Amino acid sequence: MTVTSPQPALLRSRHPAPVLDHARFGGMPAVVADDEVLSHADLADRVAARARSWGPARRLVLVEGANTLDSLVAYLAALQHGHVALVVPDGRQAQREAIVAAYDPDIICTTGARDDVRRPESAHDLHPDLALLLSTSGTTGSPKLVRLSRANVASNAAAIADYLALTPADRAITALPLHYCYGLSVLHSHLVAGASVVLTGLSVVDECFWELFARTGATSFAGVPHTFDLLATSGFEARDLPSLRQVTQAGGRLDPDDVRRWSRFGRSRGWDLVVMYGATEATARMAYLPPDLAEDHPAAIGVAVPGGHLRLDESVDERPGVGELVYSGPNVMLGYAHAPADLALAGGGSELRTGDLARQVDGLFEVVGRRNRYGKVFGLRLDLDAVEGHLRAEVDRRARVVATDRAVHVFLTTGRRSAAARALTASHCGVPAHAVHVTVLAQLPLTSNDKTDYAALARLAALSEQDEADAPAAVSTHPVRADFVRVLGRPDAADGDSFVDLGGDSLSYVELATRLADHFPQGLPTGWHTLGIGELEDRRRATTTVSHDAEAEPARPRRVRLDTTVALRALAILFVVASHVDLVALEGGAHLLLALAGFNFARFQLSAAGDAGTRLRHGLSGLAQLVVPSVLWVGAAALVLGSYDLTTALFVRELVNSSEWDDQWQLWFLESLVWITAGALAITSLPALHRLERRTPFRFALAVLAVAAVARFAEVGFRAGPTQRYTTLVVAFFFVLGWAAARATTTRQRLLVTALAAALTVGFFGQVHREVIVLGGFLLMLWVPHVRLPSWLARAAGVLAGASLFIYLTHWQVYPALEDAGHQWLALGASLAVGITYGRLVRPVHQAVGRAVLGSR
Repeated sequence: MTVTSPQPALLRSRHPAPVLDHARFGGMPAVVADDEVLSHADLADRVAARARSWGPARRLVLVEGANTLDSLVAYLAALQHGHVALVVPDGRQAQREAIVAAYDPDIICTTGARDDVRRPESAHDLHPDLALLLSTSGTTGSPKLVRLSRANVASNAAAIADYLALTPADRAITALPLHYCYGLSVLHSHLVAGASVVLTGLSVVDECFWELFARTGATSFAGVPHTFDLLATSGFEARDLPSLRQVTQAGGRLDPDDVRRWSRFGRSRGWDLVVMYGATEATARMAYLPPDLAEDHPAAIGVAVPGGHLRLDESVDERPGVGELVYSGPNVMLGYAHAPADLALAGGGSELRTGDLARQVDGLFEVVGRRNRYGKVFGLRLDLDAVEGHLRAEVDRRARVVATDRAVHVFLTTGRRSAAARALTASHCGVPAHAVHVTVLAQLPLTSNDKTDYAALARLAALSEQDEADAPAAVSTHPVRADFVRVLGRPDAADGDSFVDLGGDSLSYVELATRLADHFPQGLPTGWHTLGIGELEDRRRATTTVSHDAEAEPARPRRVRLDTTVALRALAILFVVASHVDLVALEGGAHLLLALAGFNFARFQLSAAGDAGTRLRHGLSGLAQLVVPSVLWVGAAALVLGSYDLTTALFVRELVNSSEWDDQWQLWFLESLVWITAGALAITSLPALHRLERRTPFRFALAVLAVAAVARFAEVGFRAGPTQRYTTLVVAFFFVLGWAAARATTTRQRLLVTALAAALTVGFFGQVHREVIVLGGFLLMLWVPHVRLPSWLARAAGVLAGASLFIYLTHWQVYPALEDAGHQWLALGASLAVGITYGRLVRPVHQAVGRAVLGSR
């Protein structure tokens, strides 16, 4: 059964038109970037100048596919002027380095750097038709690439422009990355039609994205299924977007109910939803669903794109009317490349076997599964897509299913229907209930292209089946992932997830940093907490020695690099306890801990990607992980020992306005930290202030510091009294100083923060040693990001720093009796030991609280 679509006019010529045709559309807008508008002619001039700078020889050009004007010009310079463009994700150094090692490009164009012209002529034999190389892998540096010709690119761009009816009046905003074939297809189709694109790296959940959309008059955006999940939870339906006329969807199957819902909503607002189907191997698009058919046929992928052909090979499936979907057309790839020698190969035909199983209903194709999405459990062949479809319809619309040879694994995003999911799966598959494993994840793992990462789910399934004898092998293979799972309690973490993405807080940062240091003998990468797990695994492998075809951990060095904040936290809590047991008079550690808390608040909570709601969830997760273990201990001490009253247990002691020091003041640091963090989170989660902080983070921090400083001077003046120095309003400026330090990225900014810290700290206590400890520690944090320590000392510092909250919390009940008996050193040791032990005991609670808050929607 074959369905052929007519060719658009641009496909009928023998030599396809270039993507950028300034002769036809010279004066029309082509690109909007940073509020600068370039016409097609302007863009063509910049592209030509970039190509001239490389010289006349045809070469292999690696381009980082960032959503920036510089990356766009580099890409088009390669594509338009006869070179071969090899596009890789931006910001993924390990992946880029793996591709560079595998293919040895002649020119390398990276974001924010000058082009690296490595040789005047190509080192490779490049086939004349070859124009573009794209990876089919969303998360790794796999050397397997798709080889595309200039004709592939031009024909598919023309076909898309044809069925979307694009004109020079259209303007798309880049909601997807340009290294992704879908993102590139948006660029190609708009340029070939004389339309324009707005370049941005913002997310659809960011308010600034929609401000830019409205300001530039964008008419369309593209999304994958995950995009629509984000739209549904970020207030998109309440937005007024009068210029929007079209939303396209591809990159995976959107649930039919969602297709119908979004189609109806779009029509009510004056825009169309266009569901599409494609693959990198077909340049981008193979089929589309005319928008007027979406509500009646929400499960369909539609018809072949103009110039393309779709047919079903029914020999591969036993069900009548179901077969493998086979596509042919001028956009089918030349073939794959596994090594540089493959770049000389010619095309391998114009037919593509998609691997998808489909049927045809009312002239429209509908994908019903994958040939490789079958499992075999107890000898039974299972259609996993069919099982997943039933679960999504009846239990959890985000349910996902994988299988091993021992069990069917169901992954849900809510635990309320676990029993129903197990029963339905067992019944549908014909397996006993004990062979169905149900796992609840806060978030489903996604690839960098926002598709379900079934490989990650398969790893989770295998991990859950491993017995204790198998566990060490799994840990040795992926030690970074194992440490993330162990410390954060997040087995659902995807390769692209970072410590910040997973809701890590300052305590888990310390423990995880200490564990990861064992895998990075030269020190953890700068900003490791913002790097994905996959990126960290890649960097670990790059620093690991290999012998006998197996990875071996390098010998641990005598000195290691330790994050200065970790060292300072350990030192500060040591000073606090040592002072309280009357070993030394080194007060000031708690105020230094406040500054460190502000630094980590900016580094973790404020660095979470997404909108104000996402930031609020990350912040509440960190706050809950601070409050819940504290309340458990304080409540127990209040009930059993009578140490505290209700106001202390609930962190509202200051409401009683007592100015005399008593036992209720012991936890002043925790009470202040809770309320200051809550206040900082509240102001940064307000949409308007969230956007302002995103745009000017350092200036915003200075403004908050000014408010905190005014509050301090209004309350106590230049010097704080004996109890005033422990009140929330007075000490808040220490927290905000740390916040400003984290946002200071230039030498001039750090100098300004240094001056402000000195001005606000000197004289505050009226005790020189306190001010030296607080100010000295703060300046170390600001100017010295890492210190090198003996490995044993670094590990000890990590343990102390990771337990600093719990040591502070518990030591009040530990040391007094020992101190009174004259055993100061024993009092110090016991206080540290009890705090560390309590931290280990409440770790499951700590992790569960963080997951619960992050998992809420």
